Amino acid sequence: MFRRIHTARATQSCKDRRGVLAGTVLAVIAAIAATLPALPAEATAPDPFPDFEARSLDGGGNNRQNPTFGQVGTNYLRVGQANYGDGISSQVVGPPPRSSSNRVFNDLTQNIFSERNLSQFAWSWGQFMDHVFGLAQGGGENSPIGFDSTDPLESFSNGFGSIPFRRDAAAPNTGTSRSNPRQAVNTLSSYIDAFNVYGGTNDRLEWLREGPVDGNMANNGPKLLLTSDSYLPRATARGNASTAPRMATDGQLAGHPQDRAVAGDVRANENMVLTDMHTLFAREHNRIVDALPATGLTDEQKFQIARRVVGAEQQFVTYNEFLPAMGVNLPSYAGYNPNVNSELSTEFATVGYRAHSQIHGEFEITAKADNYSDTTLNTLRQKRVEVTVEGPDVEFEVPLQVAFFDPDLVNLIGAGPILKGLTGEAQYKNDEQIDNALRSTLFQVPGPEVTDPDACFDDPATPGCFQGVVDLGAIDIQRGRDHGVPTYNQMRQAYGLPAKTSFTAITGESTDQFPKDDPEITGNPTNDPNILDFVQLFDSDGNAVPVGADEGAVVGVRRSTLAARLKAIYGKVGNVEAFVGAISEPHVAGSEMGELNLAIWSKQYAALRDGDRFFYANDPVLTTIKQRYGITYQRTLGQLISLNTDVPAGQLPANVFFAP
Repeated sequence: MFRRIHTARATQSCKDRRGVLAGTVLAVIAAIAATLPALPAEATAPDPFPDFEARSLDGGGNNRQNPTFGQVGTNYLRVGQANYGDGISSQVVGPPPRSSSNRVFNDLTQNIFSERNLSQFAWSWGQFMDHVFGLAQGGGENSPIGFDSTDPLESFSNGFGSIPFRRDAAAPNTGTSRSNPRQAVNTLSSYIDAFNVYGGTNDRLEWLREGPVDGNMANNGPKLLLTSDSYLPRATARGNASTAPRMATDGQLAGHPQDRAVAGDVRANENMVLTDMHTLFAREHNRIVDALPATGLTDEQKFQIARRVVGAEQQFVTYNEFLPAMGVNLPSYAGYNPNVNSELSTEFATVGYRAHSQIHGEFEITAKADNYSDTTLNTLRQKRVEVTVEGPDVEFEVPLQVAFFDPDLVNLIGAGPILKGLTGEAQYKNDEQIDNALRSTLFQVPGPEVTDPDACFDDPATPGCFQGVVDLGAIDIQRGRDHGVPTYNQMRQAYGLPAKTSFTAITGESTDQFPKDDPEITGNPTNDPNILDFVQLFDSDGNAVPVGADEGAVVGVRRSTLAARLKAIYGKVGNVEAFVGAISEPHVAGSEMGELNLAIWSKQYAALRDGDRFFYANDPVLTTIKQRYGITYQRTLGQLISLNTDVPAGQLPANVFFAP
């Protein structure tokens, strides 16, 4: 047809007939085109990932056979039987938690360090992961923990007379009978999916992404919203702070919640290190976006690629650095198993993962003095940070209480120096001793006569302020009762371990008797403060360390054994509570924890890996991203720090989970 029209057109010589013929050709072409299948518009770029399936924000649908596995709002699982006072929901009555804390957790300010020289990245990464996969729904009944000011082992005062504690909410339709005991609800997805970076709802994610907040995710940019100098946005970043996502605000931030940093998880302001970890991974998301081609990908595709890589990076660091550092060695990965429910267990969330003894009472940071103005240094001093300028360097000493709920510290000191500082000293030993900054944290609460609430935080001596105590160890005991966890021996048996038959079998010590001929112990030893005295310290090579030394000690010998104090508190081995018993065990060789906690961690982290369809070793999309764009998830935590801060790789250990 085209050939005959062309021949006819070549023989025409009149201009008026050429116009007629041209119209005929166009009409014929149009007729032919009408019979052909429609072609995609040229302006539509081909989808580079036609089989790309993005993770849901709330974890739903990860398991296709059981779409609610690991989803936001599902109940924590149980490995053992529920243990409630009435078998249904009431808390078991046991020794007063604060009294037990005074006799078991009190460290007398003596530092005992990780015997394997783990850096402070171990506890900080552990907390960061906790805020990826677990947060129980609050709002249950008030159940304050008693505070006995007459306890001979009590060395703090408490203007409130008790320690605040509120039970977690009961899961709907549970707690109705012994066959249906009270359960708790996880408000996060239980996958390692960077939930703490992106959040679990479209509303939060839209606020966190660059672009308008108008309910239309299609017009969001590929990057996360950061300040001009790449720090987390504050609640006022989009104008009215009241429209920003909810974040937990306490401590110094309670008086000005509009200054809260906003991130995927509500707890991002909890402490300076945690805020910095959130900053690091928000920067990493944007770094990945910048590394993608400028054309050929939509903003949404760029965002989802970066999100996929960030989630895999968190998994990679967890399973290749963090868990090996903690001495958790899982069986080899055998692939995704849809029969595995990755939801967190109550035992893991309320007992096994509460390694609070590892946290220091202060942070020590060294940086270049030229990077800070006098105004900045004075501002830090006003925030009760100890600032020491020595030649070209400046040293910051940040007490843990000061580091609570003050995101300004990250901006003022800098993301890089804070993270580098975590590598400089070993973390505390994962044992029964908890730093008083956590075990007896003092906080100031404005009284009715205080006109300026901030004054109670700026100056603890302000008249009219109430002084209170928060004991994280006592709260850990009470939380176990709240969730109805089994006793120590019941939990050991639930995890396939034999029950212990004596207190010395729990602690690995030689006696459960108090010293009889020690002149420092008089009367009832249970109520004698001297039973806690350290009498010997040893380093990792078995060499003696002077008692009271700030560094070097990995073993501390007290005037009384832990077994003797546990016997005095509980009377019978069968009464020992799971949290107390688990942290009292000697460490398994090559591990940072005892038998029970090691079993709890191993079971849970295997489930988080094996029950995740998007686990990095099971995700071909990650291979495609690397092949097409040269972007890999296989980064150590040290590499991620050097890529996103001003800390050169050469200034960090090869494995940041170990101190130099």
